[in-house]
Amino acid sequence: MKIAVSTGGNSLDGAMDARFGRAPRFLIVDTSDGSFTAVDNLHNLNAAQGAGIQAAMTVVKAGAGAVITGHCGPKAFQVLAAAGIMVFNTDAATVKEAVELYENGLLAPLAAADVEGHWI
Repeated sequence: MKIAVSTGGNSLDGAMDARFGRAPRFLIVDTSDGSFTAVDNLHNLNAAQGAGIQAAMTVVKAGAGAVITGHCGPKAFQVLAAAGIMVFNTDAATVKEAVELYENGLLAPLAAADVEGHWI
């Protein structure tokens, strides 16, 4: 399965970013073989609105089946849920740590957004 993890880094050792819509990039990690690809989300960093929706569309297009992030707003959550993508929250320090928590079943999927829109 491919998992999108919000980050500012370009590797598994990169720090997680607590934001979903305004994270600088997503690391798309393939849990079947450990490979990963960085996908930029820079166009959403300073967006006046719609950052969460656009970030969610980026994740959908990347083929992710799950998202791991610090927080996810209502519009992004709605897009992800409609695409069948589960969202998991964590305060893990790195992408690698977040993926390990997921693989070990230590993260619970969100049932709804955990922050209001325009959270920064």
